[in-house]
Amino acid sequence: MEQSPVIVIGHKNPDTDSICSAICYANLKNQMEPGHYVPKRAGNINNETAFVLNYFNMDIPDLIEDVNTQVMDIEYRKTPGVKDNISVKSAWKMMRELDVVTLPVVAKDNVLGGLITINDIAKSYMDDYESDVISKARTPYSNLVEVLEGTLVSGNPHNHIVNGKVIIGAANPHLIENMIAKDDLMIVGDRIDTQIFGIEMGVGCLILCLDAPVNPLVLQLAEERHCSVITTKLDTYTVARLINQSIPIRYFMKKDNLITFQLDETVDSIKEIMSKKRHRDFPIVDDFGHYYGMVSRRNLLALRRKKVILVDHNEKAQAITGIEDAEICEIIDHHRLGSLQTFSPVYFRNQPVGCTATIIYQMYMENNQPISKEIAGLLCAAILSDTLLFRSPTCTPLDEITARTLAEMAEIDLESFAMEMFEAGSSLRNKTAEELFNQDYKTFQVEDMGIGVSQISSINQRELDNVAERIQDYLKDNLSDLPVQLVYVMLTNIGEQSSDLLAFGPDAVKYAGEAFHVEPDENVCHLPGVVSRKKQVVPALVMRLQEEM
Repeated sequence: MEQSPVIVIGHKNPDTDSICSAICYANLKNQMEPGHYVPKRAGNINNETAFVLNYFNMDIPDLIEDVNTQVMDIEYRKTPGVKDNISVKSAWKMMRELDVVTLPVVAKDNVLGGLITINDIAKSYMDDYESDVISKARTPYSNLVEVLEGTLVSGNPHNHIVNGKVIIGAANPHLIENMIAKDDLMIVGDRIDTQIFGIEMGVGCLILCLDAPVNPLVLQLAEERHCSVITTKLDTYTVARLINQSIPIRYFMKKDNLITFQLDETVDSIKEIMSKKRHRDFPIVDDFGHYYGMVSRRNLLALRRKKVILVDHNEKAQAITGIEDAEICEIIDHHRLGSLQTFSPVYFRNQPVGCTATIIYQMYMENNQPISKEIAGLLCAAILSDTLLFRSPTCTPLDEITARTLAEMAEIDLESFAMEMFEAGSSLRNKTAEELFNQDYKTFQVEDMGIGVSQISSINQRELDNVAERIQDYLKDNLSDLPVQLVYVMLTNIGEQSSDLLAFGPDAVKYAGEAFHVEPDENVCHLPGVVSRKKQVVPALVMRLQEEM
């Protein structure tokens, strides 16, 4: 099975650093190990990020909502599909060659039409069938020729037996006269009189055993009466025993209420169904019913977890859904150590800088990899965004040096580009309160206390005041639906380098006032000089809450 891609992805509600770092790190990995690293996003991009990607003519990474192990990640068996007109004998032979107990039956365009199992074939041998089952099943003459290892001397192999029953013409004609009816299929030996008698009685097919020669007179008469003639080296007993094996599998296959799985279904969901059904194999199809392969319980032992590289986060609460089911290969981050756990040791690079993009730039340099103008632009934009043009307390000298170097490579004026980017990102008027709250919302865990912190930035204070009113109304109505106890919203004025911290939840205002040593104005704390959620707001709140525990 071909090598699966490695997903490079940032946190939910991605910001510019999260998106740009995913794109740039995937590019670095592909330059070093071509072809297997794909940038993705775990949420919708904001206006600022959209501006950056458009400015440098870069595509928006595809959205992926979870990294749960899916059916497509299983090494399922690609058992070839068969047509519904093949003989039971052919199906049996194929099962033995492939060492399977189920064959998928497919129609035009490989659409699944049914299943034939080894149990179905066993029943076809053991159950009692009337002598006209060959015609009831509309058996093709080609199937008869194949099963009996015969030769069609007269007739069309593409025709089907649609009437009549099977009889053995072993007795004198006058003894079997009352047994023969029009369109019957008669098994005979080398007695020419019996052969002619059968044709004159209107049989639809003669099967001559033991390689009995076909008399020219018999052949002429058969052609005149439209009677097919098959010769075989087999004896009468063997022909009678094998003839039902020529029946097409559509007569025995299951075609109603089939239990199928789709490629994008999660393994957890199919396990439950498998545990309740005794089937050995289950077909895999897409939304249009096209067949892909067969999966069994045994295949679940060889799962291929999705491979993921995380950038700009290492908190489980911020990671894409299903991360606990994925194989985390690397983590590149600049935040505090979080709650993620891995199955095995991974490459984990965490540096106390203002932006993940700063670390990724270092990795380009350390590995002597070229940086295109577009990649330089994305890395620079990410640093400017995360450090608020070097005004954030999270900004380090390394961030500023790196950004200025990248700006030259990207051929942009640092200050004017940053202002354009911030202005594009601060266009908040057309967004709903829910969109504003979630566009940069992160959750943190302190013991058994869940905290959510959203940050909304703008260079326009009037715009932030308008947002404050809308956010207040939104959270009054929706606070109880959030899976955390305390919620804070940072309304950050980039130009003035200050934030208003809105507090929601039991004692949230009290904790915020005590954490920042300010007197709240109702549920708002005015925080001059505070612009960083990571370095200023979250640590202060966490420290205060830990005192309470």
